[in-house]
Amino acid sequence: MDRQQIIDEMRRAQTDFHGLVDRSGAADLRRRTDGTRWTNRQLMFHMVFGYLIVRTLMPLVHLLGRLGWSRRFAATLNAAWRPFHRINYLGSCGGGLVLSPRRMAGLMDLTIRALTRRLEGETPAQLALTMHFPTRWDPYFRPTMSVLDVYHYGTEHYDHHHRQLTIR
Repeated sequence: MDRQQIIDEMRRAQTDFHGLVDRSGAADLRRRTDGTRWTNRQLMFHMVFGYLIVRTLMPLVHLLGRLGWSRRFAATLNAAWRPFHRINYLGSCGGGLVLSPRRMAGLMDLTIRALTRRLEGETPAQLALTMHFPTRWDPYFRPTMSVLDVYHYGTEHYDHHHRQLTIR
């Protein structure tokens, strides 16, 4: 996957999210999802949160990729997978309560714009930086990921959870 494909995918997800918000009624948002304990509204927040994670991770991936200290960092995070999953679950429960779907869409817009700007400015050398990741935290985290892989992760995460929505 190249830079432009990842940008196109992020924009597709952004457009798709607006479509979800536009067609979701109150009953849709309260309905349970397929394969998670979240409601559709909570899962929609979690889908946006995946892109927020990418935005937050970027400075860390750049730093640890340059320093080469990521193996121990990933091992430490892997050891803490249980509390992470609990916090991840509860955070999306809370985020889904606090933010309306319209606000989630606005947050998605801001985040995708920021990620796109940053990705467009990355040099080939920056995109090739790698770090180790805690594979117990997410099925789309691979043992080693490049900066470009991390940008792509947001949409992999989004698409995975999109399939779990039960919005009609």
